[in-house]
Amino acid sequence: MVQEAVFRIDGLRKSFGRVHVLVGVDLELRAGAVTVLMGANGAGKSTLVRIVSGVYDHDGGSMSLAGATYLPLTPAEAMRAGVVTVHQNINDGVVADLDVATNLTLDRLNGRGARMIFNPRRVKREAQSVAERMGLSLDLSANINDLSLADRQMVAIARAMAHEPKVLILDEPTSSLSSAEAERLFELVERLKARGVAILYISHRMSDIRRLADTIVSLRDGRIAGLFEGPELDYEGAVNAMLGKKVSAGDIALRAATRPVFTADNLQITPTSKPFSLSFGAGEVVAITGLVGVGKTVLAETLFGARRPFSGQMRLDGAAYHPTSTRAAIDKGVFLIAKDRGDNGIVPGFNIYENISLPFLRRISTFGVTNRRRERDMAQRQIRDLGVVCRNEFDEMNTLSGGNQQKVMVGRWLSQASRLLILDEPFQGVDIAARRDIGAKLRASADGRATVVFLTELDEAFEVADRILVMSEHTIVGEHQNADIDLDKLLAQIAGQNHMVA
Repeated sequence: MVQEAVFRIDGLRKSFGRVHVLVGVDLELRAGAVTVLMGANGAGKSTLVRIVSGVYDHDGGSMSLAGATYLPLTPAEAMRAGVVTVHQNINDGVVADLDVATNLTLDRLNGRGARMIFNPRRVKREAQSVAERMGLSLDLSANINDLSLADRQMVAIARAMAHEPKVLILDEPTSSLSSAEAERLFELVERLKARGVAILYISHRMSDIRRLADTIVSLRDGRIAGLFEGPELDYEGAVNAMLGKKVSAGDIALRAATRPVFTADNLQITPTSKPFSLSFGAGEVVAITGLVGVGKTVLAETLFGARRPFSGQMRLDGAAYHPTSTRAAIDKGVFLIAKDRGDNGIVPGFNIYENISLPFLRRISTFGVTNRRRERDMAQRQIRDLGVVCRNEFDEMNTLSGGNQQKVMVGRWLSQASRLLILDEPFQGVDIAARRDIGAKLRASADGRATVVFLTELDEAFEVADRILVMSEHTIVGEHQNADIDLDKLLAQIAGQNHMVA
């Protein structure tokens, strides 16, 4: 029996300046059902959640809850109306310095109609009632700081459920959980379904989706690209809709590796993931693709020495490679262009040449004195080769567009010879012209090193790579030469329907 929609969104629109983030989104959530929302980075998921949660206003369209107009002006109004959100960052849902009991009753203590006098016995009594209804078995006097990530997540959800919501939004709730911890969360979600709560579950983890989804909605470029429901959900179709039907194999001139540069045998990057092996060769560009949250950044950081693998052997140029720090990796010729250039890349107050030379000052200094002429020559060469739009190398980074800032970051790591160059989402936030400039430079400079590019968008992988590896659930599940690719097979692997380790 199909339940009636508790929450409806009709024609929702939202723009920031000239950027149209949501373009006529229609969505409905049913009581006692889990609707999974999938979307690539930039598809509009976060904006949609913020509008529903009362953080953002919308530009057009309408929302209704239980048949009545729903228009919250603040998150507090959304909660009072019966729409509660548990955000991906667990610390947004709990107060780390307080105990479990206080967290579970915090909104009642601080909300409208709260009593002026704090009564510890009443707090504990109400917290116990919430915990029992949610099946939460924790020491109520324990400090949140002393709990595991999974237990913090459970407290955050239980706190949300203390509002007796009609609609619960869970944003990537298992992103920090092990498989055993995730199973506890799934059992809780099933209990909430049985109580008639309408749940919007945002995730790219196929194990989550297969376990919980009653309906899948694919969001792409601010529009609903696909709706999948019924007894046999089309997981591959949902992924295809999320990524777009326009995906097609590339037509670049493929290059074969001349010799192995990096190898990994039985590598395990999380405690519960399956081990895998891989090899990157000199002269080739390898793309590693997969949905958000499948472990691409974890693998990139493992290769770069920012994380240690749980098991397995890595070798660089035939010698054992187990860097104890990112500096040790750099010294061995392993470079990483991180995903978030704002937090992990550029120094806004520095100029272009200072940003490019920053990791290599020891190489261009004598007795602690930097060779400014050499430093500027490095920058001028990268500006020219990558087509950075600027006046000269003295321009500060915060005066450049996003695409030109990204070119400078790529230029930084191309300014010195490397053995393994790792790029994590290097085309994120750049326009197509900058993307093609960066991709062309990566391929033109690939001789003598192995290049590995971690990408979510298949179109980008087709444009730049000789080989494409597929990640799912923190392991490698497929390998393809970038010629005459079986797209159905590739998409099935991305959707988690083919678990044969490459």
